[in-house]
Amino acid sequence: MAKGINYGQLMHKALRQLIADVLAQVARDGLPGQHHFFITFDTTHPGVDMSASLRERYPGQMMIVMQEWFENLAVMKDRFTVTLNFGNVPEPIVIPFEAIKTFVDPSVEFGLRFDAQDESQQAAEEARAVPEPPTPIKPQPGGAVVSLDQFRKS
Repeated sequence: MAKGINYGQLMHKALRQLIADVLAQVARDGLPGQHHFFITFDTTHPGVDMSASLRERYPGQMMIVMQEWFENLAVMKDRFTVTLNFGNVPEPIVIPFEAIKTFVDPSVEFGLRFDAQDESQQAAEEARAVPEPPTPIKPQPGGAVVSLDQFRKS
């Protein structure tokens, strides 16, 4: 039996799917109008694949900009790949959706932020979210019994 419904986790999953849908549309049709993206991600997250030189320059976190020049954008179920230009050197990058910390499209003032939570913090929040069962009230001896007959309609 489930311990409870983790709405935060479900919401993050849905918002990451929104990012996947947006990127899939861009991969298929290109960036429309003035749309462009700033995507910040955790470079240490499992599944992030990038060159050693980029990993050395960005050991913990990196922001990429998808605007004027990018190619080979492909979206999979759990990640996307894109080739970006770093100093006139094309660099392919693989980014799992779970590694994304922020996704911003400033052209329409849209942004998402995913706060990282370690497992112990998440477990503590789940424990607080589950209410304790109520304590039964014991009847006190010598209490008066009230009949409800006087309040019933005849």
